[in-house]
Amino acid sequence: MLNKQPCEDAELGLRLGHVHRLWRMVVDHTVAPLGLTQPRWTLLVILRHLGEGATQKQLAEALGIELPSLTRTLGQLEQQGLVLRRIPAGDRRVREVVFTPEGRRLLEALDARASEARALLLDGVPDTEREVLHRALRRIERNACHWLPSR
Repeated sequence: MLNKQPCEDAELGLRLGHVHRLWRMVVDHTVAPLGLTQPRWTLLVILRHLGEGATQKQLAEALGIELPSLTRTLGQLEQQGLVLRRIPAGDRRVREVVFTPEGRRLLEALDARASEARALLLDGVPDTEREVLHRALRRIERNACHWLPSR
């Protein structure tokens, strides 16, 4: 019997990419009624993770995007009344980003809808398999970050 492991390993990156795209599409579809696109909801989640008052530079780095792309998305979120950019005392070159009250409310709705999407996507996957998946993905992430010189 032939060993299938090398073939399956070769397909792993393709499968990870495909699952990532499907996952994002399901979440996008779930949160679309909130008026959020993937770049917008991702930015909101990252802002919460970094903490209010994160700078535009910090957000761009965390998202892995260039400042012009971030600026465009922040402008859209400002037009929606979800975030504000402010100039901190002492450094007029820096822009910090904070949630508006409406942005905080929307984040709660986003959490609820994202939770629905996760439940749908993880349906039938036992907790033990989820734990193994988390460990494997963290290991792959560490290996990749260690190998890449810029990280």
